[in-house]
Amino acid sequence: MILFQNQELGIRTLEPADAVLLEKWLTNPVVLEYYEGRDRPHDQALVHRHFYDEMDATTRCVILYDSIAIGYIQFYEIDEDEKEEYGYGDSNGKIFGMDQFIGEPAYWNRGIGSRLIKDTVQYLIHHHGATIIVMDPQAWNARAIRVYEKSGFVKIKLLPKHELHEGEYRDCWLIEYNVNGSEYNN
Repeated sequence: MILFQNQELGIRTLEPADAVLLEKWLTNPVVLEYYEGRDRPHDQALVHRHFYDEMDATTRCVILYDSIAIGYIQFYEIDEDEKEEYGYGDSNGKIFGMDQFIGEPAYWNRGIGSRLIKDTVQYLIHHHGATIIVMDPQAWNARAIRVYEKSGFVKIKLLPKHELHEGEYRDCWLIEYNVNGSEYNN
């Protein structure tokens, strides 16, 4: 099911047949350097455990560009534990988390990521009532952080040793898009 389409860019919900695409993307060392880690390639069993067997409220999607599947995005309302960890324990709004990657490196550095983030933020605001959207990119991933900042996200706080990546715990930034404080609020 298509969740949104904006010219040639859109997202649709993940389907069982997409497991082959996820395995392709998550065995590519170029992609794994930024998502999951090169020491964690995904075979079909891991793809199913990671993307299909979890029965949580995460919406898992495929990114489409000119009707070609080029990557993965997921979003979810953060739970009480994450609210506490991130410092939103007293927040009354709907706070969503997002994670994504473009799995086809030929589509990198073309502005697609920026458009994807902006369009997904607007989708979450207008269709899910999100008031804050958060992500936690690894602090060393300057390219991704630039994309997020161009899309209206701001750094909130450093999360030391937050994510295991390629055998070591890496620092991440908690970044936020706040509906009440963003210049990109449409």
